[in-house]
Amino acid sequence: MPSAMEGSEGGEEGEILRYEETEDDNVSPTDLSELLKEGTKESHDRAENTQFVKDFLKGRIKKELFKLATVALYFTYSALEEEMDRNKDNPVFAPLYFPLELHRREALVKDLKYFYGEDWKEKIQCSEATQHYVDRIHHVGQHEPELLVAHAYTRYMGDLSGGQVLKKVAQRALKLPSTEEGIQFYMFDNISNAQQFKQLYRARMNALDLDKNSKERIVEEANRAFRFNMQVFDELDKIGRSLTEEAQDGGLPVHDGKGDLRKCPYYADKLGKAGPGCPCHAAVALAKQPLVQLLLAACVAVAAGAAAWYIM
Repeated sequence: MPSAMEGSEGGEEGEILRYEETEDDNVSPTDLSELLKEGTKESHDRAENTQFVKDFLKGRIKKELFKLATVALYFTYSALEEEMDRNKDNPVFAPLYFPLELHRREALVKDLKYFYGEDWKEKIQCSEATQHYVDRIHHVGQHEPELLVAHAYTRYMGDLSGGQVLKKVAQRALKLPSTEEGIQFYMFDNISNAQQFKQLYRARMNALDLDKNSKERIVEEANRAFRFNMQVFDELDKIGRSLTEEAQDGGLPVHDGKGDLRKCPYYADKLGKAGPGCPCHAAVALAKQPLVQLLLAACVAVAAGAAAWYIM
């Protein structure tokens, strides 16, 4: 999830994501880490209060929706890490290049193989909201590489903090294996102490040779990253509501998570807009209603009688 947040248990209301409260005597209000922390608090609060995140933290997350969120993360991190590799020797970003410790793409590939099978690449596609996010990351990496700091901070510091809360929620709510299949994204095997690593990362950020204007632009870009994330959350929430509505109507799920998502045009269309229900599933759901079944039975009886009369 976006932003540097620290998780704690939250009783009946689910898990709570909080900002890191650890004090560092060596930081200054003008340090980039402090400017980012203070300058993104409002965005953090808005992101945490999106319906998708609130439901997730309370354990109300459908497996199909979690899979789609994993797909969105895969495209996002693929873009981010491609641009980080491109700028690994650029002094405006190089001190924050920790591929062994942080990169998530390969972990996400493992998760996608678990959820979709070996042919996972043929079963996923980048959603509209995620594509906007990806396009921005590529633009920044190629034209304004100093702003990559904002995207890296927003993603990785959040993964090491609040993301660890989400790992536990997902594993419990979705009954995922204790061997951690499906949640490899949240596993940082090459970081032995997350708190110490975050302190190192913030120190590296603060040591970047940036003027006041550049720091302000990075904070602005971090807030933009939050907005991209919230757009992805809203997109997922829209899909989640459509799944809930179908379940309440007695219909079948649009997609059972075992086949190609794109083979259901109605479900794919939900990524972009709301619309009428899938006609095939609507017909099946209608046929299950007792009154409709009675009428169908009567029609069959009349037809059978007519056929018998005709034969005689």
